Amino acid sequence: MATTATREKLPSEIWVLVASSFVIALGYGLIAPVLPEFAHSFGVSLTAASAVISAFAGMRLLFAPVSGRLVQWLGEQPVYLVGLLIVAVSTGLCAVAQTYWQLIVVRAAGGIGSTMFTVSALGLLIRISPASARGRAAGLYGTSFLVGSVGGPLLGSALAFLGLRAPFVIYAVALLVAAGVVYFALRGSHLAAPEVASGSRMALSDAVRSAPYRSAVLASFINGWALFGVRMAVVPLFVVEVMHQDSTMSGVALTVFAVGNVLVLLLAGRGADFIGRRPMLVSGLFVSGVATIGMGLSPGIVPFLAMSFVAGLGSGLMNPAMQAVVADVLGAKSRGGPVLATFQMVSDLGAVIGPVVAGVVAQEWSFGMAFVVTGVVLLIGSLVWVRTPETLRR
Repeated sequence: MATTATREKLPSEIWVLVASSFVIALGYGLIAPVLPEFAHSFGVSLTAASAVISAFAGMRLLFAPVSGRLVQWLGEQPVYLVGLLIVAVSTGLCAVAQTYWQLIVVRAAGGIGSTMFTVSALGLLIRISPASARGRAAGLYGTSFLVGSVGGPLLGSALAFLGLRAPFVIYAVALLVAAGVVYFALRGSHLAAPEVASGSRMALSDAVRSAPYRSAVLASFINGWALFGVRMAVVPLFVVEVMHQDSTMSGVALTVFAVGNVLVLLLAGRGADFIGRRPMLVSGLFVSGVATIGMGLSPGIVPFLAMSFVAGLGSGLMNPAMQAVVADVLGAKSRGGPVLATFQMVSDLGAVIGPVVAGVVAQEWSFGMAFVVTGVVLLIGSLVWVRTPETLRR
């Protein structure tokens, strides 16, 4: 059964979502490096320029429950397409913004569209993935997004001569093309067709009764804390202030982490379908936790980069299994917008809380201790999963 599962062919609809995910991440990586500089060009302070990024993240967090309800009522595909179009239009409007406040408003609107297609894409991926290949599908989807995120800044560097507004235009056009491809590729698909039976909806209260779902939500929160929060916020400061390296080395450290992540995502997806969800989550959280502690205790830049790579491996091990657990709880025939929205929202919440806690720890004790605290949080997640029931059905 397990051997067959790892060889089962994935539906073409999954490849459509994977390609769209790559384009979305590539474009996001394209505009991310220039966005603060573009905002600062309007003559505002650096703090105000950073608020443009916070506005996007804040709207993602606030609108996630609404996105879940929309998926519940309308189905994944319409919400996904509308979300893509909102981000495309808002990104295009960023390119023609004439004031700082215009920029922050349209960027905040983009956060609404972002959470719409994020929640609906996860729901669609769950429904069209074979039960025996959910880990593989999640690993493939995650890999495409990560590769796009890494490639985006490289593409942005190559196009820097076009100016600060050009990346927004390029991303907007790419999103419109992606929306068109998804629409025409999935409109006749029976797999992507919405489930309309009233009995096919799962309430959040039902999901919360499941121990694996509660543990997956905790892992999502921890992942947001460590990966999207602390690593992005603390690593650059640690490299410059403690390791006494230039900012280029900060980018190297983040890239090394991403490389470790990419190397194991596909294998981790197969492992989640072959070995089980729980072993991958326990090992991934444990490896990432130990390596994160090691980052804070590193005596030099070389050990720090080595620990960053290992932490990336650990993160890659757990991510496909985490999504597969949610898919197992929800089931292929259920539409659970609030269930998916909560899973996504706690990750964003972790990304908000993690840097704040790490900043306080760094200020009161040290940057190294901030990594140690984050590593302990990851290890706690690993212990929780040791006691969580397996969801993979043989």
